[in-house]
Amino acid sequence: MLTLKFSAFEAVLNQVTRNLNLMMIQKILIVLAAFTLVGCASNPPSTESTAPNSPFTHGNVQLTLKKGVTTQAEVLEAFGAPNVATVDSAGNEVWTYQKNATVSKSNESSAYGTIILFGGSSSSSGFEQSSKTMTLIIKFDESRKVLDFKSMTTNF
Repeated sequence: MLTLKFSAFEAVLNQVTRNLNLMMIQKILIVLAAFTLVGCASNPPSTESTAPNSPFTHGNVQLTLKKGVTTQAEVLEAFGAPNVATVDSAGNEVWTYQKNATVSKSNESSAYGTIILFGGSSSSSGFEQSSKTMTLIIKFDESRKVLDFKSMTTNF
């Protein structure tokens, strides 16, 4: 009879031990999940959209155009067709280019953290936009070479 009570006690003890092991495993998994979620943050990169490799920069104009050297064909190849082509009072052909670009910059960041009972959240975003305009005026002589040129850039 004593062995029967002992084996029943042993069965109850084994069941309690299994339940304690399951509870311990559950606690460990909860703690690991909490550590996984703490400090999750994302910062998407800022994006900037402009006309890539645009020939309409002050430096590129200075490098491309040489008075008395650069021809109309070279100007067409470098800058494309002008917006306006006119003739001045001296009979010189004048080409005018006007190019606009919009620069957009977007920053967004968000973060989230939690520790079982306590949590927190943070989020911020920003957007910035500006416009650039470049005006290029090129005057050609009678041999269709650059006689003179002026460029102006505005940012707003």
